[in-house]
Amino acid sequence: MKDFILRHFQIEQRNTSIKTELLCGILNFFAIMYIIVVNPALFEQAGMNFGGVFLATICATAIGCFYMGMMANYPIVIAPGLGINAYVVYTIVVSRGYSWQDALGCCFVASAIFLVLSLTSFREQLVNSIPECLKIGITAGIGLFVAFIGLKSGGLVVENPDTFVTMGSLADHGTALTAIGVLLCLILSILNVPAAMLLGMVIMAIVAWMLGMLQLPSELISLPSNIGSTVGGLEFDQIHEMIPIIMVILLVTMFDTTGTMIGVGKQAKIVKNGVFPHLRSALMADAFASFWGTLLGTGPCSSFAESSAGVMAGARTGLAAVTTGILFLSLIFIFPLAQAVASVPAITAPVLIIAGIQMFSEISTLDWEEKRTLYPSVLACIMMPLTYSITNGVAFGMISYVAITIAAGKYKEIHPLLYLFSIWFLLDFLHIL
Repeated sequence: MKDFILRHFQIEQRNTSIKTELLCGILNFFAIMYIIVVNPALFEQAGMNFGGVFLATICATAIGCFYMGMMANYPIVIAPGLGINAYVVYTIVVSRGYSWQDALGCCFVASAIFLVLSLTSFREQLVNSIPECLKIGITAGIGLFVAFIGLKSGGLVVENPDTFVTMGSLADHGTALTAIGVLLCLILSILNVPAAMLLGMVIMAIVAWMLGMLQLPSELISLPSNIGSTVGGLEFDQIHEMIPIIMVILLVTMFDTTGTMIGVGKQAKIVKNGVFPHLRSALMADAFASFWGTLLGTGPCSSFAESSAGVMAGARTGLAAVTTGILFLSLIFIFPLAQAVASVPAITAPVLIIAGIQMFSEISTLDWEEKRTLYPSVLACIMMPLTYSITNGVAFGMISYVAITIAAGKYKEIHPLLYLFSIWFLLDFLHIL
């Protein structure tokens, strides 16, 4: 077994050791473990069973990590993406009124296309068709959208008939606990504390329990209830009118996970001279996990920036990812505790807020002097939270970019696919499609 591990994962060639890879896999596990609480809590807002999504989240993460580790041999963690899944829940289901079954059907179609494209070079062409400025604006916008959802969920932002929204009252224990949780997670993140999000959630759970806000279950260990309630629940009856949504899921998932993967790859010194070896196998991991994840009952998956925790500690091979995947499977038995923690929004909301802030920080990489690219990017960014829709943000960004670039006489810089996307979104806005 040891010889197989050394040979398959190229342990010696990448100047690492089995012990280092196992320890880094454990570190990545703790850094990303919060997803088993936050992701099911998100989908519960769409009417899905917590137990079903809980199991789907664990299985999708394990599948993604196993594929990434065994086939691509990279220490990158794959799990359901909070940004895109917040879009699935709050835009597709809550805002637009589709059922969660329709939403999963939509995600399945996007994931199937994603999987096919990952087998070809067309995926890279599709990603490259979107200007870098729009990628930045869309990523930052998703961050604002996720942060806004967290603020709303935690009671820090509430409805107001005169100003649409206003600040919630800190006299409310739940709102005050959310505010404290945000500050705590920020401090832990700034201090580079390992597994800062998870540690923050644990501390806030203890505080909530001491205040009587969190009721611990009678049994801490048991299998999820209604585990089959979400499996194969997807429907395709409304798929013909959800094509723009499928396009958004496809595009956002593709360039989000590609960007994260390359960023972590550079940090791990996998990328050399601008080349990412076996990139197609790595890109297949998130596509494969998304495909099976939607069948099991969760949204699209993507590579997680938290993988950098293990990379910074020395992870260089897929053994770290496989270790994380194995550990995730063991979490199936702590379902009662996870469900209890998820029942208190003040514990999970800070994670959404901090994750959103981290994504929004991408806005700093925009060229603030180049107005032609700046305006469409910022427009895409602010339209997402203000219209409560990632689709609207992507559409406004693409349409405005094409219009401004043509007006500036630089129409040759526009990729043909971007013309196609912009026309499609414009026709959808005008209800012509």
